Amino acid sequence: MSPVNPNPAKKKRPRTYDPARTRAAVLAQFGHVREVVGGLGEEQLALPSGLGDWSVRELAAHLSMALGSVVRFLGEPAPAKAEVGLLDWPFATEVHAGQVADDTRELAASAPIGELYERVAAGIAEALPGADDERITRTRVGPMRFADFLVTRTVELVVHSDDLARATGVDVPFDRQALAACTRLLADALAVKAPGASTEVRIPPYAVVQCIEGPRHTRGTPSNVVETDPLTWIRLATGRTQWADAIKEAQVSASGERADLVGVLPIMG
Repeated sequence: MSPVNPNPAKKKRPRTYDPARTRAAVLAQFGHVREVVGGLGEEQLALPSGLGDWSVRELAAHLSMALGSVVRFLGEPAPAKAEVGLLDWPFATEVHAGQVADDTRELAASAPIGELYERVAAGIAEALPGADDERITRTRVGPMRFADFLVTRTVELVVHSDDLARATGVDVPFDRQALAACTRLLADALAVKAPGASTEVRIPPYAVVQCIEGPRHTRGTPSNVVETDPLTWIRLATGRTQWADAIKEAQVSASGERADLVGVLPIMG
C-alpha cells in the first residue's frame, strides 16, 4: 500500500450506510462463500490462491475470519470510545498484514475448513442479532463503531470472494448490497488519498467521486473522467489489477490530462 494519509477521516466525512442492509449483505455474502467453499475438494483447496504463498485452503480460512472476527470482538468488553473511523480503516490495515498472515495459516491448520465455517455460522447467528450498531468494538486496527466495522466486512468478503473465484475457477456470487458497499468505501478512500475535484471517477451503478488536485469542475461535462465497472475498480483499488493493464484491456476509460490514476493506486493491498 502507498503511504498513509496522516488522518484521512478528518478530511472527508464518510457516507452513511444503512445498518440493516449492511448486516443482510454481510450474511448473504458469507453464505455465498460458505456454499462455494463447502463444495471444494482437497485438490482445489491445495491450489495456489494467487495471494503470496497462501493455498486456497488458507484463503478460505481467511474468508471465515471476516465474520469470525465479528464474533470474537463482540465477545470482548467494549472500549470506551472509537479511535478508528470508517475512512481510516483502508489505510490502517497494512501494518497488520504479517500478523494476519500468521493467524490465517494457524487457523487453516487448526481444523477442517467445513468445521471452521460451521463454527463461524453458529457464532454469528448467536452474536449478531442482539448487537448494538452504536457499540464500540475492538478491532485489529483499533476501536471502531460496530456498524462501521460491519461495512469493512463487505470489503473483506467481496475482495476475497473474487480471489477465491479466480483461484478455483468456481463462480462465487456477489450480493448486490455487499458489492455496492465495498465499491463505495474504496471509492471514498480514493478521494481521501488524492483529495481534489479536478477528476471525476465513475463506477456505475454504485459510486461517483471527485479527486486529484487541479482546476475544479463546476458545470457541464468534466474535463477529466475515469469510468470503470465495480469489479475492475475493486481489483485496481486492492492491487489485483494494474492500471496499465486495465487501460490496455479496455476495462477502464480515462479522458483528460488528470485522468491517470497510476500514481494513487492501489488504495490498499
